[in-house]
Amino acid sequence: MARIVAAMAMTHAPGLTGWFARAPEDHQAQALAALGEMRERLEAARPDVIVGFSNDHLLNWPINNTPEYTVGIGEEHVGPADWYDEWLALDKYRIPGHPALARYLVNEGARRRVALAYLRQMQFDDGFSVPMHYLNPKGSIALVPVSMNCTVPPIPTAERAYHVGATLRVMLRAYPDDLRVAVLGTGGLSHEPGGPRYFWVDEPFDLWFLDLLKQGDHAALLRECTLERMEAAGSGGTAELLAWILTLAFTTGPADVLAYMPALAWRSGTGMVVWNQFA
Repeated sequence: MARIVAAMAMTHAPGLTGWFARAPEDHQAQALAALGEMRERLEAARPDVIVGFSNDHLLNWPINNTPEYTVGIGEEHVGPADWYDEWLALDKYRIPGHPALARYLVNEGARRRVALAYLRQMQFDDGFSVPMHYLNPKGSIALVPVSMNCTVPPIPTAERAYHVGATLRVMLRAYPDDLRVAVLGTGGLSHEPGGPRYFWVDEPFDLWFLDLLKQGDHAALLRECTLERMEAAGSGGTAELLAWILTLAFTTGPADVLAYMPALAWRSGTGMVVWNQFA
């Protein structure tokens, strides 16, 4: 049986590595402190594997054939993808995969009516590269990456993401081997990549969403944080919070909000949260 030993969520804005120093010094300090605490908590939890959820920025699939969810099943993951390494200011990295767990999720998901596409070689942009740079810098913890469609209509609802998370939680409990699993959701907060509101952050929305996480009321969040509300806070970007909502299904109780920065320099509302209780 796999056990959830950590649950976290964070922004994966490329500015967090690509042009970090352009932000005000207080934003830089807050981000580094929060990311450092996340890394320390992750190390203390001693996970065997990170199951990570992030959106696919149309890197792995074309716009007319984007699966709802895709699992990377490779024995090793290499990133960032060509061109992204310069943009993200990151060297190439290698992180071991966990093919047995990844393939189990795909097969068991089909049995439980959750269709999961898969890739033997998944390409990585900022969605996984930025979190891994800060939380798993030595690549010492295996990764099972799960990419989500948060961009191409029809975009899944918050209820759908939460349902998939709850199903994955049950699947992990039924995994035959004893594994310590950390779950990580990345994306958001408010931003509109490449759109007319690219240099804008919806700080009231961000604080409202983070307050919902602090309250720990899952039903209220699913009721109030609609896809329409997320799109109004930044089309094509804010809906990445579906990865946080999926991760929420692995938790109980309130989240600890470690930091929030309305970081125009990074082109995104930027936040980091952790949960202390797991479902």
